Amino acid sequence: MSVASERKGPAPRRAGRAATVGYSKRSRLDKLGVKPGMRVALMGLTEAAFQHELRTRTEDVSVGRPRKDTDMVLFEVNGPAALARLATLRGTIKRNGSIWVLWPKGQAHIKEDTIRSAAIARGLVDVKVIAFSETLSGLKLVIPLARR
Repeated sequence: MSVASERKGPAPRRAGRAATVGYSKRSRLDKLGVKPGMRVALMGLTEAAFQHELRTRTEDVSVGRPRKDTDMVLFEVNGPAALARLATLRGTIKRNGSIWVLWPKGQAHIKEDTIRSAAIARGLVDVKVIAFSETLSGLKLVIPLARR
């Protein structure tokens, strides 16, 4: 029997490696698609540990308000009313940019379908869903190819 097959429990965490969430072995930044040098905006996402994690990959991070030609917006919402801002956020991203909508898991008042419907009404489509953290799910929205 090999050493690898004898090991029980999760693999030990290596120094300098970003934490993973859920069943995936990929880092959260890799699941989000954050590349070095990307322009990223954080809207409502105040988790200090994530901001630090993000800045290890890119220094071009704005908090509170996205700048023009942003590659990626991470937008935390707690209810459907906040989704009205998707139209404005769509205007701040690059043609091939993305908006990640993050919402609390297990809430009856906001679900993946709520976000998807709001996105479609504002000219966006969803392409990916992830477990962002133990308490938040994420849905990736983009401008459809036909409109880029």
